Formats: sequence, structure tokens, C-alpha cells
Amino acid sequence: MATQKLYAGAKLRELRGRLGLTQRVFSDKLGVSLPYLNQMENNHRPVSAGVVLALAQEFGLDVTELTVGEGERLVSDMREALADPVFAKAAPPLADLRLAASNAPALARAFLDLHRAYRQTHERLASLDEALGREDASLRSSPWEEVRDFFHYCDNYVDAIDRAAEHFISSAGPGKDPLFTAADALRKRGVDVQFSDTGPLRAFNAAQKRLDLSARAAAPTQRFQLLYQVALQTQNELLEATLDLARFATPEARDIAKIGLANYFAGAALMPYRAFLEAAQATRHDLERLSDMFGASIEQVAHRLSTLQRPGAKGVPFFFVRVDQAGTITKRHSATRLQFARFGGACPLWNVHRAFETPGQFLRQLAETPDGVRYFCLSRDVTKPGGAFLAPVRRYAIGLGCEVTHAPSLVYADGLDLKGRFEPIGISCRICERRDCHQRSVPPLERRLKVDPDRRGLLPYDIAD
Repeated sequence: MATQKLYAGAKLRELRGRLGLTQRVFSDKLGVSLPYLNQMENNHRPVSAGVVLALAQEFGLDVTELTVGEGERLVSDMREALADPVFAKAAPPLADLRLAASNAPALARAFLDLHRAYRQTHERLASLDEALGREDASLRSSPWEEVRDFFHYCDNYVDAIDRAAEHFISSAGPGKDPLFTAADALRKRGVDVQFSDTGPLRAFNAAQKRLDLSARAAAPTQRFQLLYQVALQTQNELLEATLDLARFATPEARDIAKIGLANYFAGAALMPYRAFLEAAQATRHDLERLSDMFGASIEQVAHRLSTLQRPGAKGVPFFFVRVDQAGTITKRHSATRLQFARFGGACPLWNVHRAFETPGQFLRQLAETPDGVRYFCLSRDVTKPGGAFLAPVRRYAIGLGCEVTHAPSLVYADGLDLKGRFEPIGISCRICERRDCHQRSVPPLERRLKVDPDRRGLLPYDIAD
């Protein structure tokens, strides 16, 4: 089998710029000629094994950074955007998209921003939204989407905050419950922590320096909310510095991102990186055992597993998703080649939708996407009770998975024939290429249709070549 060539020009240019080196100095350190380096940086030549070794030895580069990152995400996002009917006669081939993602990622992101603005303009005009008749109306990206993209393209791993959370929890000493560690840290800053049977999940009164937490919330939730408040009280300068670097377009996006970063700190403190990674490997990623060991919920554990992307100490690359009972994706992240649809829900053939039918049980699935990549998928329902008889109960399903080559590292793969039948799944019906899917909701926007009134198959139309 032929080995796939590695083209990583953008990554080489980014590394050289970060180090402040000229091409001449950089080529000397890599042991290659200046023209050869120039060709690699422009993706005219693949990165050789010798250069990969020199990058690791000379600069301490985690070589997996050359093959993973935002490239696959950009390709997936561009494919979905180009499935829009406005591009029906001008959609470029997949090879061109890959070239754009690797050679000109900034241009690819600009294209996605432009399409997002177009789509929002179209939707606002179609629904007679506030853009009609208001002087202060403006067409701009949704703050929520802007923040989601920030975490999406930083691989859902924020190194400075992750390490700060790890340092905070380790400084308290081994074996101390994060609940008491967080409460002590707040009390040292003059914050009075109280638990109440009434009121919201968390309420902080800055003037009175009082934090009220719901006594009805589960213990993992209480720990998480306390650590969230610790982030705001003790790590504000770090959070603000990170927000400055992100350069969000609106104050609303910055405010949402600050909540997201504080939540990130809370999860990283509840499950410190090195200790959690070692435990995950030792338990073979048993979510229930990890939940008991770290006092976290199943959902918190699954989400944390998808963030273990620290350079030089990466865990299994997972995707993580949470869907509601309507099938809408409410959380999503992928460190794998699988990327979720930006618009709409997840593929109905994916086992995450069946989790609601089997409460309290893990469902396993071997799945294959249209690009031929095979995955091991795990799903389970999660319930968030309100703590009282009449309180609303929130129900979700979470999905966690990895490429099948990593499946032996998971206890959940035991007993499965990893070379057996893989169910065909897609990303979104709008861009899925499968012709014979019995669950297709809408036709693929990249293909023409053939409609025969005298013939009916699985669908009322055929997909043309």
C-alpha cells in the first residue's frame, strides 16, 4: 500500500514565523536547501521523513500537528457552504478545497465568513427580521457562532487556561475534594458560599460578595459551578488576555466567550490534564469509572476526553457531540477527521439518536462516512433532573467516538468485530453523496435529480451522476 504524502506548507510557514527565522536559517536547521524549503512551504513538495525528524529534534515540534488541525475542518466547512444552491454551477472539486485549506487557510476562513454573512442576510430578508425598518439594525455574525468557531479552530484546547486549572487544583494537595478546594479559594477572597433549596443553579452577588448554589443540584454540577466562579475570581486577567488575543467582533461574542473559557477552566480543574489522561489510559476510557474517580458527570467526562490535545501529551483523538430530543446539536467538537454539520442536525443513522430509546445504557456502533473513514461510536442518554417533583427535566444524548484504529484503547470495543460490518452514516443530507440512503431528508445540493413519475424507489427521485 502506497504511503500518503505529507503536505504541510502552511504549518511550516507558521512555525518559521513563530520562531522569527528567515528561510535561510530555517533551511540550515532542517538540513535542507533553501529552494527545497521554499517548495515545501508552497506545497510543491511533500515534507520528507528527515525534515519531520529535524522538526521534532531541533524545535520539539509534536509532529502530529503537521497532519491534524484546522485543515480538515476548513475542508468540511467549505464543502457544506458550497452545497448552497448559489454555488450550483461553480462548486470546485474536493482536491481544490484541500489545496485552499492547506495553502491559503486565511482565504478559506474569509470565504466562510462571507458565506455566513450572505446566509444570515438571506434568512433575515426571508423572515422579515429586524433588519427591516430599524435604524440600528446591522448584518453581522451571530456572537454564538463566532465563539463556537473560536473553540472549533483552536481544537477545543486552550493551553494557558488548561495549565492554570491544573496548577490551581494541584496546589491544594493530593486527595482534596475540588468542592472544598474551590470553596476555600472563594472564601479567601471574601466570597461567602451558601447552598439554597430555592433559586437558580448559581447566583453571584458582587456587591455582597455572596455566591448562592442550588442545594438540589447533583454534586458534579455543584463542583463545576464553584470552579466556574473560581475562574472568574482568580483567573480574570488570564481570561481577559485570552479574549484580547481572540479579537472577537462584538462585545456579545466576547462575553459569551468569557463564560466558555471559565467553563473550560472548571472542567480542566475538575479533571486535571495529566492525572486525567493517565486515568483514562489506565481504565481504557471507561466513562463510569472516570466519573467516580473525578467526581464528574458522564457528560463532563466525555467532553473532557475530547479536549486532550496538549502538544507532546495528546490522548486519543475523540469527537464529542450532544443532541437534544429534537435532534439539534447543542454541543459539538471533533479532534478527528469527522466534522459535524454547521447547519441542521446530525445524521439520523447515527446511534446517538437511538440513545433516548435505551435510557442508562451505552450503545456501540461501527460507522463509515462517505469519505471511507471508519469510526467506533459510543452514545448514551443523559438526564438532568430539576431536583423537585414539578421541576423540569432536561434530556440529551451524548456521542463519543474515534477512528476505528484507536478502538482497542476503549473498553467499550471489547467483543466487537472491528473488521465487521460498518453502518454507512453521513454528515448532513445537504452534502451527503450516498444515493441509496433510506433516511435521506432532503436531496444533496451538489447533484442534479432525475424524477420519474412511473417509478418509485426508496426516494421519490433519483440522484443523477
